[in-house]
Amino acid sequence: MTELFHDPGSARTWCAAVRADGRSLGFVPTMGALHAGHLALVRTALAENDRVCVSVFVNPLQFDDRRDFERYPRDFEGDARALAEAGASMVFTGSLDQFFPDDIPALRDPGPRAAGLEGDLRPGHFAGVATIVARLFDVVRPDRAYFGQKDFQQTLVVRDLAKALGYPRIVVCPTVREASGLAMSSRNQLLSPAERETATVLYRSLEAARALWVKGVRDARVLADAMRGVLDRSAVAVEYAAVRDPEKWTRADPVGPLERGVALVAARLSSVRLIDNALLDGR
Repeated sequence: MTELFHDPGSARTWCAAVRADGRSLGFVPTMGALHAGHLALVRTALAENDRVCVSVFVNPLQFDDRRDFERYPRDFEGDARALAEAGASMVFTGSLDQFFPDDIPALRDPGPRAAGLEGDLRPGHFAGVATIVARLFDVVRPDRAYFGQKDFQQTLVVRDLAKALGYPRIVVCPTVREASGLAMSSRNQLLSPAERETATVLYRSLEAARALWVKGVRDARVLADAMRGVLDRSAVAVEYAAVRDPEKWTRADPVGPLERGVALVAARLSSVRLIDNALLDGR
């Protein structure tokens, strides 16, 4: 049976009891509107831990656009049912005041890997992410926390956060895709069927970069130009199409031949913002 809590305090007590019992605890933080990608994280966590808890909280601290926060899909009851069917041990939510009862602290410095791309386009976003994730980790105290690769730069920020805190182990799981290649996202619910088809151009642009990588191309700008070539033939408004070294993150394009590469793209389709990425070396 899946336990359900509407306040972080009750969740903290439940998690403490799990740890006191000597059981390992996996944690999947989400903003809800769950899809198969989230449930895949839960299944991975269940395979690697004795108990798994999931948070469902649309964090206002990480939205630079109030309108985006207000229209973000929400369905806590549906999410709770899906998580129960997936086998999650506990699900919890709460309000911002409940997470920070003594007033909201100064936002955390998200570190150097928040620079560039998402960090430049969404000022304050990663500081908001780092602040709420640190509080969620404090509530749960998990052994392992699970994140999806789709938010690639976020996974770098969270890894740095976990290193600074000394816990937990961060597990990054592959992006789950629809049959068309479109990365599963809660925001896909806001797209019409025709727009969902158009949005597959993000995945095709990543595949163009991957094809050149397989042929031996290691210049970040050449790889990014190939992505742009695909995207510019579509109806999406491109925010960035870039390649970075995933282990040596830089704000600007890397200089010289890459040893490793991750292709990253962000674009808007109507009022919906979509992101995607792909590791180019096959990992």
